[in-house]
Amino acid sequence: MLELVDVGRTVGGEDHVSGVSMTLRAGSLNVLLGPTLSGKTSLMRLMAGLDRPTSGDIRIDGKSVVGVPVQKRGVAMVYQQFINYPTLTVYENIASPLKVAGADAATIARKVGAAAELLRLTDHLKKTPLELSGGQQQRTALARAIVKGASLVLLDEPLANLDYKLREELRAELPKIFAETGAIFVYATTEPTEALLLGGHTATLSKGRVTQFGPTIDVFNRPVDLLTAETFSDPPLNTLAVEKRGDAFVHAGGLSIPTGSQDRDLPDGRYTLGFRPHHLFLDPPGGAAVAAPATVAVTEITGSESFVHVDVADARWVALAHGVRALEVDDAVTVWLDPERLFVFDAAGRLAARPRPLAA
Repeated sequence: MLELVDVGRTVGGEDHVSGVSMTLRAGSLNVLLGPTLSGKTSLMRLMAGLDRPTSGDIRIDGKSVVGVPVQKRGVAMVYQQFINYPTLTVYENIASPLKVAGADAATIARKVGAAAELLRLTDHLKKTPLELSGGQQQRTALARAIVKGASLVLLDEPLANLDYKLREELRAELPKIFAETGAIFVYATTEPTEALLLGGHTATLSKGRVTQFGPTIDVFNRPVDLLTAETFSDPPLNTLAVEKRGDAFVHAGGLSIPTGSQDRDLPDGRYTLGFRPHHLFLDPPGGAAVAAPATVAVTEITGSESFVHVDVADARWVALAHGVRALEVDDAVTVWLDPERLFVFDAAGRLAARPRPLAA
């Protein structure tokens, strides 16, 4: 078990990590989700022992490891830019930490063989890294981390430099790999979709702080505040500043949205509505949906889906629509909101109401 207790790190008067408390259990997959410079790598370096916290404590199985050098910790790291020894074969690359640890030939053969089978590298063990594809090279780096037998494996955006097909392939494999090792895995990513695909637990980060930590689907469905909801939304979360007056949320531009069952009892006052792109509709969804006039700003067609960016009142929203939507810039369109599918955040940005579970 790895515990971070009110951990902070300040460099040159600037807080890189601040007030982080988390408990990571053996055999768990933990995702660090946040934009570039949110503190993911800084937090990983503290976990690994590469950097020392300026405040707080880091404990492994109840014992403080602050000041214990990385060489004396059971830690393995895999970076965004995969690192292999170019003159060694795949077998020798995977075996290298075992050789350093003084393992015998039989043990090395057994562990390398198991890791190679797990990562589908068995047919490539005699090749050098330069003879491999990018995905195979990253698998080699992962296999080397696994055979090390580390109790903590840190993966810093390990798939970012791979093409789409390889990323999808490895994303599907990684949770299975994690489940079979018993180690604590920490996986850093900037992509909310990747966090959802990996599952496990997710910590959302912003400016060196963990805004929420818990089961990934719970953090996605129940963000504690607006900042967390924005961190866990790609394309960006759609928002609208409103004032609640009785049974309606009213925007300064005149748009009025009736309250839903989840927020009807909230006191009157200022709020921010939030809703994800798949809950902004270009066709009437039925029920008590509210129509809003909009102007097309950008249309991104992916093939099976279209992301339509629209200007509504003083806001820029994104709608995720099925199929190809051949809309031109400045086209006038109507977008639709379902009052039952809105997050509501109070004036301080805290979650005040969330959509019904079916609409999460």
